[in-house]
Amino acid sequence: MKRKTVQNLILVALVIVLCVIPFFVAKGGSFTGSDDQGTAQIRKNDPSYKVWIHPLWTPPSGEVESFLFTVQGSIGTGIIAYIIGNAHGKRKARQEMQAQKHQE
Repeated sequence: MKRKTVQNLILVALVIVLCVIPFFVAKGGSFTGSDDQGTAQIRKNDPSYKVWIHPLWTPPSGEVESFLFTVQGSIGTGIIAYIIGNAHGKRKARQEMQAQKHQE
């Protein structure tokens, strides 16, 4: 196999390991979001705290909320990948143009 292929397979395996490890390390742990944890901490420290702003729309279920969070992350990843790919393509085109100038 090519060196790059082996490197990519190792990186994919590491990502999978990093995604699976928390489920074994934190058995029975709560995987709630930081918003929930922050609210719980505020209520613990100041029971008289009153929320002064409310969301405009609350998703009907946790699955919908997770789906929307995933879509948001996917869009962000797509934008970052486009920017990196575009920069790579411009650099490659610039190198090819310089190579053509040197040949002439």
